[in-house]
Amino acid sequence: MIKQIIFIFFPLISFAQPSYSEVGILLQKKEYTKAEVTLSSYLNNSPNDARALELLGDTYALQENWDEAIEMFEQLVEVDPLSANYHYKYGGVLGMKAMNSNKIIAFFLVDDIEEELKLAAKLDPNHIEARWALIDFFIQIPNLIGGSKTEALKYAEELEVLSPVDGYLSKGYIYEYNDELDLAEQYYRMALEVGGSITCFQKLTSFYENQDRPLEAILTIEEANKNLDRNSLNYQLGKICANYNLELEKGEMCLMKFIDNYSVKDGVPLKWAYLKLAQIYKHKNDKNNALKWINKSLASQSNFKPALEEKELILEM
Repeated sequence: MIKQIIFIFFPLISFAQPSYSEVGILLQKKEYTKAEVTLSSYLNNSPNDARALELLGDTYALQENWDEAIEMFEQLVEVDPLSANYHYKYGGVLGMKAMNSNKIIAFFLVDDIEEELKLAAKLDPNHIEARWALIDFFIQIPNLIGGSKTEALKYAEELEVLSPVDGYLSKGYIYEYNDELDLAEQYYRMALEVGGSITCFQKLTSFYENQDRPLEAILTIEEANKNLDRNSLNYQLGKICANYNLELEKGEMCLMKFIDNYSVKDGVPLKWAYLKLAQIYKHKNDKNNALKWINKSLASQSNFKPALEEKELILEM
C-alpha cells in the first residue's frame, strides 16, 4: 500500500545515556537482538522514556516486525501526542503492516493510517516525509476506500511550497501512476532543472525505462555523469545498453569502468555488473567472454538465479 514511507533512524551518537550510544552502534552493525535487550532493560525502569520507545520501535521496524513496532509508536503518540514525527512513524508502520497483510486486515487499517499521517502533516507544516507518505497513500489505495488523485495533488502542492524539487517529483509520480505521461515527464524534467541531484536524474531515467524509451534514458544518464560523476551511473548506463541491445561498445566501456572503480558505496553488487557484461558479449556473439563474465557473476553467488538463466542462454549460442 504505502511504498515510499521513509523511516528516520537517528544515529544516536550524542545522547547522554550510555545505553543510547550503545544502541546506536548496535543498530549500525544490524545487531538488532542486542539493541532490543538494551532498550527493553532500560524501559523496565523508565517505561515512558520517549527516546527509548522510539528507538525500540525503529529497531522493530528495521526488522519488519510491524506488530511490535506499532505497539511502540502507539505508546509514543500517547506519551507525546503533539509530536508530528511520532504520528508519522506510527502511520508508517501501520501502512507497512497493511501492505504486508491480507486485504481484510489492510481495509481495517486504512482509516488509522490516514488519520495518523494527516495529523503529522497538520502538527508540522514543514514535515516533508509525512506529505510524501500521504501522496503515496492516496495514490495506492483504491478509490472505493479513500484513494484520490485530487487529495494526492493537494499534498503535492504543499510539498512544492516547502521544497519545489519534492513538489515536482511528487507530481511526476502522481501523473505517471495515472498514465498522464506527458505531464509526468514535464514535472520530472522540472525537478531535474531545479534540483539537479542524483535522485532527480534517477527518477527521469526510470521514467524513460518504464516507457521503453532507452535512448532517452541513456542521454539522461550521460548528462548526469557529466554533472555528478557518480560511478553508479556507469552501471545504470551499461545495464540499459545490455537490456536493450543498444550502443554495446558504450555499455561495455561503462561497465568496465564501474568494475574498476567499484566500492560498496555504489550500491549495486558486482555480480550484477558481471551479469550485464555477459549479456553485452552475448549480444556481440562473443561466447567466450560471455561465459567468462557470467562465471564471475556466479562465483560471487552460485545460486544467483538471473545469472543461472543467462548462462543457459549463453551455452545455447
